[in-house]
Amino acid sequence: MTTLITGVAGFIGMHTAERMLARGDAVIGIDIVNDYYSLQLKEDRLARLEHKFGDRFTLLRVDFADMAALNATLADHDFDRIIHLGAQAGVRYSIENPHAYVQSNLVGHLNLLEVARHHKVAHMVYASSSSVYGGNTTLPFRVEDRVDHPLSLYAATKKADELMSETYAHLYRLPLTGLRFFTVYGPWGRPDMAMWIFTKAIFAGEPIPVFGEGEMERDFTYIDDIVTGIVACHDNPPPDDNEEKAGGSRAPHRLYNIGNNNSEHLGRMIGLLEQACGRKAAKTYLPMQPGDVRQTYADITAIQRDLGFTPTTPIDRGVPAFVEWYRTYHGV
Repeated sequence: MTTLITGVAGFIGMHTAERMLARGDAVIGIDIVNDYYSLQLKEDRLARLEHKFGDRFTLLRVDFADMAALNATLADHDFDRIIHLGAQAGVRYSIENPHAYVQSNLVGHLNLLEVARHHKVAHMVYASSSSVYGGNTTLPFRVEDRVDHPLSLYAATKKADELMSETYAHLYRLPLTGLRFFTVYGPWGRPDMAMWIFTKAIFAGEPIPVFGEGEMERDFTYIDDIVTGIVACHDNPPPDDNEEKAGGSRAPHRLYNIGNNNSEHLGRMIGLLEQACGRKAAKTYLPMQPGDVRQTYADITAIQRDLGFTPTTPIDRGVPAFVEWYRTYHGV
């Protein structure tokens, strides 16, 4: 089987490609490798895949938001399924550069839906986000909840992706699965995420910025668990049987939360970082940032019921694993 994976130079994209390749599948990876964060980190991820898997991994450097370039690049390639993880990430950056989100997350998502339709793929799994829950206060967040009040443009684009996908599943009977990820962390992670920012500051002896005056909770989800959920979805397209699916669709379209099913206080995560780094953190307490939410907590009942997904990595193990990788990668 050959799977097209977008955002393959990204954190989740690299790990997903590695899992698929390790089990014997072929992967065509797409990434423009932009400079939203460290280019070197992205190139190192790609080099890891190329070194470990050789010709079974094909990298295509193309902007999937450019339909003409995307079609031309894919013209000579065959693939059975798509995992669309590429996007302009980051809640806070969407306030600074909204046009980047419209281009990548809206135009780009539509382009991948068109690619999936015209290539007649058996299934496309795509990345949504827990941010779609916005100002919801009922916890844990369930895929059945209304998500009509996003607090950031990033969240709004992800909600729009889900709506476009529902339309394509209805009109073209295209099997689609959207995944609402909850605070993903782990080795090869993103430098703009809190765990990386805190670890870097602790080792540098600098204060860490603790937003929301520290009174925040997150459903921290280890990368290996996220990938297990992605691959399980990839392998199990939703049936076109007119039965109601997770998320409410009667078309072949499912929506799932993928989280650790356990909301942790930010202070506990910081404490585990301090322990793993072997030093205390100086903290600067700051107010909530625009577009942020105070608590996330995933109800994963739907994906457990349908696919048997259960996360296995608590932050007690995941945080030290991230710090160990960080030490090795940076030589600290």
